[in-house]
Amino acid sequence: MPRLRKCSFCGLEFPQGTGMMYVKNDGTVLWFCSSKCRKNSLELNRDSRKLKWTAYYGKEEKGKA
Repeated sequence: MPRLRKCSFCGLEFPQGTGMMYVKNDGTVLWFCSSKCRKNSLELNRDSRKLKWTAYYGKEEKGKA
């Protein structure tokens, strides 16, 4: 059974063998389900909590509110 991965931007679960892995210089690994999520996160620097199509829409960070 392939392991499901969770998109770092939208929160969608997708199967192993699909999607894109992005490794930052500090060693942080980001998984993206599509180029749409990758571009919104890395190139456009958008906040996933402000986009209605993401699972994180309307969620507050821990420790704030």
